[in-house]
Amino acid sequence: MLLFQDFHPLVAIATTPTAAQTLQPLCHSAGATLWLPESVHTSEQNNVPTVSFYQGSLKSHIASLWQNHRAFIFGLATGAVVRLIAPLLKDKSSDPAVIVVDENGQFVISLCSGHQGKANQLTRMIALQLGATPILTGGSTGLNLPAVDMVGIPFGWQRGEGDWTGVSAAVAKGERVEVMQEVGSRLWQKHLPPGHPFVFDADEETVDVNSANSQSINARIWISFTQRRFSPDSDLPKVQWHPRVLWVGIGCERGTSRELIETAIIQTCQRHHLAVGAIAGIATIDIKASEVGLVEFCQAHDLPLRTFPAEVLRSVPVPTPSTVVNQAVGSPSVAEAAALVCSQRFSACSQRFSACSQRFSASGTKVPTTNLLVKKQIVRADDQPGAVTVAIAVAEQEYTGRIGQLLLVGMGPGQLDQITPAAKTALSQADAVIGYSLYIDLISPILHPGQIIESLPITQERQRAQRAIELAQWGLTVAVVSSGDCGIYGMAGLVLEELKAQEWDGKTPRVQVFPGITALQAAASRVGAPLMHDFCAISLSNLLTPWDVIEKRLNAAAQADFVIALYNPRSRTRIEQLTIAHRILLQYRSPQTPVAIVRSAYREDEKITLSTLDKLLDIPIDMLTTVLIGNQSTRLHGDWMITPRGYTLNGYFTENQNH
Repeated sequence: MLLFQDFHPLVAIATTPTAAQTLQPLCHSAGATLWLPESVHTSEQNNVPTVSFYQGSLKSHIASLWQNHRAFIFGLATGAVVRLIAPLLKDKSSDPAVIVVDENGQFVISLCSGHQGKANQLTRMIALQLGATPILTGGSTGLNLPAVDMVGIPFGWQRGEGDWTGVSAAVAKGERVEVMQEVGSRLWQKHLPPGHPFVFDADEETVDVNSANSQSINARIWISFTQRRFSPDSDLPKVQWHPRVLWVGIGCERGTSRELIETAIIQTCQRHHLAVGAIAGIATIDIKASEVGLVEFCQAHDLPLRTFPAEVLRSVPVPTPSTVVNQAVGSPSVAEAAALVCSQRFSACSQRFSACSQRFSASGTKVPTTNLLVKKQIVRADDQPGAVTVAIAVAEQEYTGRIGQLLLVGMGPGQLDQITPAAKTALSQADAVIGYSLYIDLISPILHPGQIIESLPITQERQRAQRAIELAQWGLTVAVVSSGDCGIYGMAGLVLEELKAQEWDGKTPRVQVFPGITALQAAASRVGAPLMHDFCAISLSNLLTPWDVIEKRLNAAAQADFVIALYNPRSRTRIEQLTIAHRILLQYRSPQTPVAIVRSAYREDEKITLSTLDKLLDIPIDMLTTVLIGNQSTRLHGDWMITPRGYTLNGYFTENQNH
């Protein structure tokens, strides 16, 4: 359900038993309500919490749900859906996502609000859940490009004014689109495909759209906190994104109304040509944390309210301090100081404001005034009580306004059909995917344009964990990929360890673990049933575990007659460990004990060798190999390795008493 939370409230509608059967498991996993007509009501559905029934016409029922749901999944014919929703459609910026799934679950169609309503993303997710084919018809999809009106969504940017249709059309036609990015994350630029149509960072003053050198520029994207007014007479389509980098410091008299606060902020932004959409949040002194007008304004505009004690604010040098304010609240500045402190601390410490406040206060660190865009402005109104002081500062990093997520994904042995539907959905839904380059290559068909894809070398697992946490703390949804199961010699443990070291509260960022087929399971399945009795896994890598501990485990497992799976048996520089392990095993096992050496199970370069323990070191083994060593009852039979479920007694298998 966590994967689909961006689409809640989510509703599905079916009118036939077949379509209902197709959609019901999806609704259960997605947390959606499945609406059915009374005519398909069966006794089996009475106790299914995700199923509800409607009476009367379907058209009227959809109209009653339309305004209160973010996404609709229809198990109907596409033509019927078009006729049903046509009277309800208003604008792509406000319409919900509309998805159509055929009765048998073979195709999933993104019908409406593909970009801004995220119907394309939801279509991919549903298709992966159902094992269906996604149908996306957007112009940018075939170019492997992110949609122009979706580029800033992961970073919390706000769409501004402009000809979004015109710029999107230019991108779809492969025409050159100039990007003027003044603020905000440039991660999206680094993950564009070769041959993309974007031209970056031209100098505004030297660009003349009428000159011979600029004839190839067919559209322009501004990414800025400035509010620009585009001429309606221009033939060049332009749009503007507003990263949320402006922190508005507020000081106000007690009882100041929400309306006056709103008027003061809007007027100040207009006077200084600043975009209201670029506002990250409101900052003030802590004694104003419960000021009714201020709280109501933040709630109405979905803005965070950050407050700071007087001792923090008075440590900040400001251009216009006030002795009157100092006498009243214990700091010579509220608006300017709060804006500066909040912007600086968000830049330095992402969303961990309280911890930063304590560190800055204790150290006496000075906040630079260069971040201040607008000095304090005092606004009053004849028809409104109170007064408002406004100051605006700019942060280095935008505020996303999102709660980050860490999706810890086990991809199994590597083939796409060996990855669980839930894991595939997690990979498709993520803003960023982090993993070893080999693993990224294997899952590339699941990934889609616009995702941030970062690969780090095989020895930099901890750096991967730290990078994933950094992005999640900023507000992104980050998938961390491991081969096999992420919780078995995978990244899940490292990520959780690192979170714990950073005093994670267990809630933010959110964490979800998606299991995968382990290497020992994959290897075992290729050679038969070697794990039918008690078994254990031991990694021979001493990078994170002392070798003397590994030796103790080898001795104990060999003596206890476990079937043993050896992970990380040998690398280019780590050769001796397998030799030592072999020597230990021969102390307790017959030289004729069956072994299976499985390299790259289920991948194109898979190689399987069945042999015996005495010949183990004669077989090529590397880090992509899993070694399975049988117990005293394991036998080879043709090309199969079999461990009985029970030990032999008088020639017969004795079943485990627990079965």
